[in-house]
Amino acid sequence: MKRGKGMKFVGDSRVPDKESRDKIPKDYSEYPGRTEAFWPNFLLKEWLVGAVFLIGFLCLVAGAPSPLEQKADPNNASYIPLPDWYFLFLYELLKYKFAASEYVVIGTVVIPGLAFGALFLAPFLDRGPERRPSRRPIATSLMLLGVASVIWLTYESVAGVDWEERAAYSVENVPDVEIDEEAPGYQVYSQNCLSCHGDSLQGNPGMAPGLVGIPYGADQIKDIAVNGIGQMPANQFQGTDEELNQLADFIVSINEQASGEGEGDGGSEEE
Repeated sequence: MKRGKGMKFVGDSRVPDKESRDKIPKDYSEYPGRTEAFWPNFLLKEWLVGAVFLIGFLCLVAGAPSPLEQKADPNNASYIPLPDWYFLFLYELLKYKFAASEYVVIGTVVIPGLAFGALFLAPFLDRGPERRPSRRPIATSLMLLGVASVIWLTYESVAGVDWEERAAYSVENVPDVEIDEEAPGYQVYSQNCLSCHGDSLQGNPGMAPGLVGIPYGADQIKDIAVNGIGQMPANQFQGTDEELNQLADFIVSINEQASGEGEGDGGSEEE
């Protein structure tokens, strides 16, 4: 009996039919100029762009470091802290009528949520294979709207700040005085002067001057504490004569340390 005699050939299931072959994606090489290999071509380009941006950003930070301001102080009602530069657009948004006050939830949750939600959904709303921005109108429009809004709000926030006045809040302009908070004079100071002049005698711009570097002796300080001076009204000090002497001696000792004339509760450079 010959091999295969009496048998019929039906087919080989291992050979895919034409319909199955059409579902296999073509190799990227069949699309010259429109795509490329992920490794190493695409990944190398992405790495180079990221490296150039990072080096440029590091040079900018080293050449023009961000200015630092004082710590937010709940006892200083005149100090209005500013957020970091990358949050200035949200800070400016809260100045608008329907994004602040009783509508603050709209400015802090609703509007940012819609904006970032739209950017998150952009790839799902526009699933076209095109890479040209002009042929992806939804994604391009959302991105341009987002970038333009952030740039405009940031510009408006920066333009509305009096930077010369805020320079007084800089940590570079604050005397580096180490305060002995256990000293009797500081205890009197905290009860009578701290709310206006700050916890380190640094003062509050537009509200009260600093007390480091002032040209007053102990008697003059006592007279000012009782009778006031300039915009400072009288009778601000509430305490005994002994406490008044402790307060004056404390402020004088701090100024002596600031000018390097003696030793006391702390030291700093004159403002």
